[in-house]
Amino acid sequence: MQTALQILQKNWKHDSFRSPQDEIINSVLEGKDTFGLMPTGGGKSVCFQVPALMKDGICLVISPLVALMKDQVQRLQKLDIKAIALTGEIQSNEMITLLDNCEFGNYKFLYLSPERLQSDWILERIKNLPINLIAIDEAHCVSQWGHDFRPAYLKIVHLKTHFPKVPFLALTASATKTVLDDVILQLGLEKPAIFQKSFARKNIAYMVFEVEDKLYRMEQILKKNPQPSIIYVRNRKSCSETALQLQSLGFKTTYYHGGLSIKEKEKNMNLWMNEDVQIMVATNAFGMGIDKSNVKTVIHIHLPESMESYYQEAGRAGRDEQTDKGGSLNSDENKNNVKQKAFAVLLTSPSDKAQAQSQFINVLPDKKILTQIYIKLCTYFRIAYGEGINEQFSFNLNHFCQKYGFPTLKTFNAIQFLDRQGILSLSQEYSERITMQFIIESKEVIRYMSLNPNEEAVILAMLRTYPGIYESQTAINLSLITKKASCDEAQILSILEKLKTLDIIEYHKKNNDATIIFNEVREDERTINRVSKYLETQNKQKIAQFESVLNYINEKNLCKSKLILNYFGEKTETDCGICSYCITKRTKQSDTSLISEKIIELLKIQDLNSREIQKLTKNTEDDIIFALQNLLENNKITVNPNNKYSLK
Repeated sequence: MQTALQILQKNWKHDSFRSPQDEIINSVLEGKDTFGLMPTGGGKSVCFQVPALMKDGICLVISPLVALMKDQVQRLQKLDIKAIALTGEIQSNEMITLLDNCEFGNYKFLYLSPERLQSDWILERIKNLPINLIAIDEAHCVSQWGHDFRPAYLKIVHLKTHFPKVPFLALTASATKTVLDDVILQLGLEKPAIFQKSFARKNIAYMVFEVEDKLYRMEQILKKNPQPSIIYVRNRKSCSETALQLQSLGFKTTYYHGGLSIKEKEKNMNLWMNEDVQIMVATNAFGMGIDKSNVKTVIHIHLPESMESYYQEAGRAGRDEQTDKGGSLNSDENKNNVKQKAFAVLLTSPSDKAQAQSQFINVLPDKKILTQIYIKLCTYFRIAYGEGINEQFSFNLNHFCQKYGFPTLKTFNAIQFLDRQGILSLSQEYSERITMQFIIESKEVIRYMSLNPNEEAVILAMLRTYPGIYESQTAINLSLITKKASCDEAQILSILEKLKTLDIIEYHKKNNDATIIFNEVREDERTINRVSKYLETQNKQKIAQFESVLNYINEKNLCKSKLILNYFGEKTETDCGICSYCITKRTKQSDTSLISEKIIELLKIQDLNSREIQKLTKNTEDDIIFALQNLLENNKITVNPNNKYSLK
């Protein structure tokens, strides 16, 4: 039998494990329940993939992230390792086939969402599988005190009854001590071995800058650090706009958000991964499963909703964990021989707090509007009371909100909450829905195949997968047919177009903004009353998380790295030495009164903005802003609507 290290070297081409990967793997191989708390980029997937390959049987991986499941399955398949993901868009008849493959086809990994465990028949099928390990990814979702809590995760503990000798491995990148203890309790982990890697990222300089012109500061940073970079923005509109602004400044830039088609996402991703462009501008839809080690800079130009999400997104910088004396955000840092490989920069302006409050807090749905939205959603799709289970619909959020006069963001949050409670499933992936039906008799189809043997494999795969395809329009899963027919999607689409032209099939393609599947019968207030306690807890938690972000940017007298560590319950007395606070503390402060005098003299001549003042005085931006704030507080100057300063 191959050792863990041999499997790592063969499949992942790494010479050694990173701590605590090897300790977690050994714990699992000894049959112990295990908890791994490993920051972003720590290599969590290796912790269950390696031991699962060392043992007979199949590893059950429970994860709420569809994109991440698909990504890991594709990576395993490229390594010729058999893996399957039961995602939301897969219909019951396809799922039966996939589970048959798991049971009889020597598969090594079965990925599924926790909501799938709520289906009794799926649970019954899983009981018959030779499970060798149960891995729970994003395990913080088990706890009500964790971000993105999902009640469906609470069902996982029932697997203990069916697999009492199978080790559980809980993994997460971000959990406070309270969340960690709660996850252990809710999963029923028995005396788990706990491996916690420090949240400290010694090669990342956390920077917070208050600026008037974010684009100008980005330009400065990206010119000084021309390596691969990510810029995180709040929404899709900002995503494309920021990318265009940077392109106009001469930067090679692309962008990524949930509204792009799969082909556009892959194209833009490859441009950045292959370093044909320097910068990826993205919403938080980007990042899961991204394995690029040489990202130099991650910049947030809008406030994140929580420290958990900020830590994960910022942590996509500097994954190679190298340090050097090169690279800086400004010339002052070079003077101090700052050692870091990567920067996590958060740019703020005075209006950010109000905008973020509007985006994150004011749009939280309460019980009343959640009930209204759920009832109208059922009305929208003509679902009668007591009906609707397993029904699937194409969904356009904007059309729904316009029809009933609902605010868009609050409505989206309400539907997302219903998704996380398992009441419905919302797929936000841009997709092309294909339906078809054979409109000639089966004997004529057989005759056509005999005359066109090159198309036989595709047609047979569809007939065997969808037995009702003669009776009605049937949704086709292209990726499934490609596997069964051993061809690519382009070939299948070409054959379908030909069959349609010959009047052998009716064939329709429709682009979906999103898909909604109802997982329960409609029961209106009764449904909402059951989950409203979770809504109240969630809203309190989101407010507390947002206040932690405000504390991070507003705290001027503490090391930024220390603030992050303290948030996650990791105490340290040592400042990092490289964050924006530490750099400011270490750098000799210029004589503020002298700078103030210079500013007053300049403003006697004309009104100026801060950048113009900086160029004329040749002081650092931080010193200028500090002096301007003092002058404003002492009523010596005023700021005009055009962001120019003038004497009072």
